[in-house]
Amino acid sequence: MRKILLAFLLISSIGYSQTSKPFESEVKDIQIKNDSLWDSTKPAIVFTGSSSIRFWNDVQERFPQHQVLNTGFGGSQFSDLELYLNELILNYNPVKVFIYEGDNDIFAKKSPRKILGTAEGILAQLQQKNPTMEIVLISAKPSISRWHYRGKYRRLNRKLSKLASELQRVDFVDVWYPMLDKRKVKQDIFVEDGLHMNKKGYDIWYETLKDYID
Repeated sequence: MRKILLAFLLISSIGYSQTSKPFESEVKDIQIKNDSLWDSTKPAIVFTGSSSIRFWNDVQERFPQHQVLNTGFGGSQFSDLELYLNELILNYNPVKVFIYEGDNDIFAKKSPRKILGTAEGILAQLQQKNPTMEIVLISAKPSISRWHYRGKYRRLNRKLSKLASELQRVDFVDVWYPMLDKRKVKQDIFVEDGLHMNKKGYDIWYETLKDYID
């Protein structure tokens, strides 16, 4: 009887691990935070994606005339965002969503073509469930620590730009070139890890993105 019970518990634990999704606890924390901030009576703009969004701590203050929710989380890829479209975007019924993904996808050795396929699926789902929502794809950014991947990042950015041009209510905004000093990435816009941005980096993003808010 004991052996049967142990076998049952083992099968149950295996089944649980197979059904659990990555970043569940992070997404739950994001929901708790944003649910406490969100005013459903006002239009919302969502910024979502990986840690470059997550660490944009003053994004609401940058756009005080709008209700802005930040649902970014570290390590996120397009495939992770696809798992949580409701929790991170659709539940807040936003009039516009800014998406920053692709940075970690390239670092994880995914091909630009594969990344694009996931992005297409995400856009299709969002437009089906909220046809009036506007979507802004933010290009992959250059960084000191990942500069050796620059060719793949540029290729991905071209594909995302082309995808956006083929769809209604979807824009592509390029942050790659504004972050360059001639042909090299600016050195003074990152924190010590050479990947995440400091205030100067986010100043560039603000200047590049602000015309896409309204």
